[in-house]
Amino acid sequence: MLSKTAEYALRAVTCMGSRAGCPASADVMAEETKVPRRYLHRVLQDLAAAGLVRSRSGPGGGYELDINASDITILDVVNAVAPLERIATCPLGLKSHTSLCPLHAELDRAYEQTEVAFAGVTIGQLLKSTSPITPLREVK
Repeated sequence: MLSKTAEYALRAVTCMGSRAGCPASADVMAEETKVPRRYLHRVLQDLAAAGLVRSRSGPGGGYELDINASDITILDVVNAVAPLERIATCPLGLKSHTSLCPLHAELDRAYEQTEVAFAGVTIGQLLKSTSPITPLREVK
């Protein structure tokens, strides 16, 4: 259901969230998250354009969250890079469908429920999980 771009963005944001106050280089994040560096760079640009991430150049620089991880939801990250597309009108363009047919209405309800679920979970919550597994990334 999620695009590869959204998955990669979530990995990057959790990586940065786990390093609060310590910027991470794209190389380090690419290695830890298993996201190809070139692709990661594009994702980071989208996250920065959305105001979720900032970059600092120079020694000790890198990428870091521009907002506290507890204030960023999964939906915020997804919407920054590959928003879920709700169905407002007939995707087939059928003029006789003045409202959504049962199939597309049900699909849109599922998208709505997904948005609600994603909006209810913050990156901070993921990082504070009691699971012994660190979310979405490899740890040495």
